[in-house]
Amino acid sequence: MAYRKRLSRAAEEAGQRMAAIKSIDPSLDLGNGITVAGYQSLIADTEQKLEEYNTLLSTADGLKNQLKYKERELRDFSERMLVGVAAMYGKNSEEYVRAGGTRKYERKRTMQKPEPMPA
Repeated sequence: MAYRKRLSRAAEEAGQRMAAIKSIDPSLDLGNGITVAGYQSLIADTEQKLEEYNTLLSTADGLKNQLKYKERELRDFSERMLVGVAAMYGKNSEEYVRAGGTRKYERKRTMQKPEPMPA
């Protein structure tokens, strides 16, 4: 499952507010560094960080999928290695056990439950 990309409601609302403030005065300066240009800059920085964040999530998705594929490939190869050892030395051999296998006679056998007789 892919990582969920983010939207910024704060950036959307700020963009709408910016349009409304520009209708008052495109170069509005409220003092103390609160200006239209500063507001625009902060909105742009926020949108850039959001874009970077979502890009990194996409990259992480790709890496996650690559890792899953490699793990599957590794499991298959491990199984083939064990089967190869079993073919060469046998399933009851010490080599098979050292490679990670279980001897045939040491495996647990499942017990079947007797079915109840219908009355």
